[in-house]
Formats: sequence, C-alpha cells, structure tokens
Amino acid sequence: MKVSIIGASGKLGQYMVQHALDRGYEVVGVCRKKSVKKLDRFEGRITVVPGATNDPEVIQGAVAGCDAVLVVLVPWGVHQYASGTAQAVLDYAEPGARLVFSCGWHITRDGKDQYSRKFLWEVKAFGWLAKLLRAADLDDQVEACRRVFASDTRWTAVRGSDLEEGESQGLPVWSRHVGDPILQSNRTRRVDFALFMVEALQNDELIHEAPAIVGCQTPSALAHAAGD
Repeated sequence: MKVSIIGASGKLGQYMVQHALDRGYEVVGVCRKKSVKKLDRFEGRITVVPGATNDPEVIQGAVAGCDAVLVVLVPWGVHQYASGTAQAVLDYAEPGARLVFSCGWHITRDGKDQYSRKFLWEVKAFGWLAKLLRAADLDDQVEACRRVFASDTRWTAVRGSDLEEGESQGLPVWSRHVGDPILQSNRTRRVDFALFMVEALQNDELIHEAPAIVGCQTPSALAHAAGD
C-alpha cells in the first residue's frame, strides 16, 4: 500500500509514519519546509514533499498514485489551514482512495454528542484565545470536517480525546458519540491515536464513521470491558 501522510512532521504524524513503515507501506510525507528536518530519522525510507498542506499543488503531487491518505487536520492560524488542507485532499486524492482524518472531540457529525459543561467551556475559552492571538481557528477545523462529512469519498474522521505521551497500550476503543461512558476517562496515548489512524485504513467498518476514541487501558475502557 502506498500512503500519503499529510502533516507528517508533527508528533502524531511521525508516529503514523512509523506505524505505516512497520506494516511495510510505502510512505509519502508532507510537511512545511521549515519542519522537514524533523523527518531526518526516516531518511531513505520515505519520500518527503515540502510545502504547506493547504496548498492544492503540493497535495496534488503528494497524493498522486496513493491508495490511502492520512490527514492531520491542524487549525493553525486564521487563514483556513484545516479546511484548505481537507479540501485539497478531497479534490485530488485518487478515486476510491481510503481517507482518514484526525480531529478533536469537539467535532460532532450528527449533533448527538453530549459534552460536559467543563469541556464546552474549555473549548470555547481556548478557541477565543487562540483566535485572538491569531494562532489557531477551531471553527476552521469544524468547517474542514463538515466538508469531509459531505463528501462521497471513503473517509473516516477519528476524533481524539486528550493526548499524553508514553509507550503504546494497544489499539484504542471507540464510540460513535462523546458522552458514552466508555469515553469518560478522556485520555489516549498519542502513539495509539496514530495506531488507530493507520489501522483504520484496513477497517472498512469505519468508512463514513467519526469514531471518538479513548485509550484501551484507561479506567473507563477497562470498566466497560469488565461489564461486557
């Protein structure tokens, strides 16, 4: 399988690169020019395409001939970075390619997610401050996912909980809706978030799903497993 990883130089992206290589996939990594050095440890093992991930020409070249595309939807700045990235992938990915996008729990597909007041306050406060500082735009990530959900591609949008570093604990568990008790712990190892993204490429049951994930060894996941 030939996989393009959009946003390969970030922490999540680098984990996805490693998981993909471990499976013997051919990898094309896309990242901003100033971040190329972060991929030096993969030199000779992957093809690196430098450029802005919301640049249609960059994406067109990076996804050509790829069976799948893994996309980190980062809402950097206030210039439609996330929605521009998503649209470029949707426009130029090969017909029938498997597309897997990453986003946060605040994204809702059908409005049936149930959020705590604390979570909603944190999202609102962060979103306001980030936009004030012109550092990020959470609304643009919402728009990016809206475009993904409306497309007829073979997409999955993986919604990550709060992330932490550490060794892999295994494939995260998931639910269709935030508010499910299995997700209560709200914690996932970043390396396992990447694992779920890569594993989703081979799981057709996740096509047109927006799974909200949590670590498989968190208290809420273990309590759910014990109940089952």
